[in-house]
Amino acid sequence: MAWKHYSELIVWQKSMDLVEEIYQLIKKLPRTEEYALSSQIRRAAISIPSNIAEGSGRKTEKEFYYFLSVARGSLMELETQLYICIRQKYFTENDAAKAFSLCEETGRILTKLLFNNDNIIDSNN
Repeated sequence: MAWKHYSELIVWQKSMDLVEEIYQLIKKLPRTEEYALSSQIRRAAISIPSNIAEGSGRKTEKEFYYFLSVARGSLMELETQLYICIRQKYFTENDAAKAFSLCEETGRILTKLLFNNDNIIDSNN
């Protein structure tokens, strides 16, 4: 792999920006959600850059792609939880606009990394 450290990856940098935004956004949640939805949202958000970092430290590209896939799954989980918050009227779509934008950008990069590489398609690699 061409980079020296995971922190050089744009996708990791964007996902860290997303974590910061999520931490600001969940302050709007009611105290009753502190140990439920709030905790789950934090875990999903943190999982994204954490899995990118962990994957970059693995020995093979196959392992790296696996962890990118896990990060992408956590991103989808996070988006769903944001929609739940909106449906519960904990905050508005406008409140979550920056988070959704960062989710979209991070997801776009993850998808390109995963699906524009032939190795990820071949399960025998």
